[in-house]
Amino acid sequence: MVQWFPGHMAKTKRLINENLKLVDVVMELVDARLPVSSRNPLINEIVGNKPTVLVLNKADMAEEEYTKRWVEYYKQQGIVVLPFNSAKNIGRNEKKKLLKIIRNQASDELERRVRKGIKNEVVKLMILGIPNVGKSTLINNLIGRSVTGTGNKPGVTRGKQWVRLEGDIDLLDMPGILWPKFEDPVVGMKLAVTGAIKWEVYDSLELTLCLLNFLIKNKPGRITERYKVEEDDSRNVLENICQRRGFIMGGGKSDLERGANIFLAEYRAGKLGKVTMDEVPV
Repeated sequence: MVQWFPGHMAKTKRLINENLKLVDVVMELVDARLPVSSRNPLINEIVGNKPTVLVLNKADMAEEEYTKRWVEYYKQQGIVVLPFNSAKNIGRNEKKKLLKIIRNQASDELERRVRKGIKNEVVKLMILGIPNVGKSTLINNLIGRSVTGTGNKPGVTRGKQWVRLEGDIDLLDMPGILWPKFEDPVVGMKLAVTGAIKWEVYDSLELTLCLLNFLIKNKPGRITERYKVEEDDSRNVLENICQRRGFIMGGGKSDLERGANIFLAEYRAGKLGKVTMDEVPV
């Protein structure tokens, strides 16, 4: 079990609770490669019955067939869901589609205002998600300019900030929030692999061996195709990758630490292809 709940995460939870009453809709951003592992169960608990939109971000890095099945799965749960890729320059149609979905989710609140004689059609939207899931990149692309910090590491957004989107939508960006502990070590591994958890939490060699085990079992052929090694025991695989790449220390021993760091970097860069790590429930 991995314990991971730094002080700023607890502060973020309080911040969300305090500001939830100010918004009409909540957009939850998750990683399309981890459609369930990257969903923070605390968010459902905090948000309650507030209208929501679930965005499967980084869809370009996930396997398309899996993404289609995940979209169908969440729709069957009554969840409004949309696959998305915030890293690219969002086309006009994609942007309009997302903003329309947000306004649709706010329709009950807008109708309530009309009945009360309130002429305010501005929709207030809160965006939530775990660290490094692409919230800042999505916001910058929706606006068309950089207004929030981005970075390929968790914890870039530190405080709340309001920004105006098209169609009279005011968006409240919140810092990423992780949950207090991961009961399932596999979930922790998946989050570490994609960068939601800082490197220090996991030993890179241990993490790489877990990732190799996952790929050998679930995505056979990926490792052989790239590294030209047999897919057997994960440690043997890493040893052979090191030997082929020339990561050798004194006495001819493989530099497993270096090999592990390179393997993780190449995996994160998509060198092993699109990988969805969460299986759709049957």
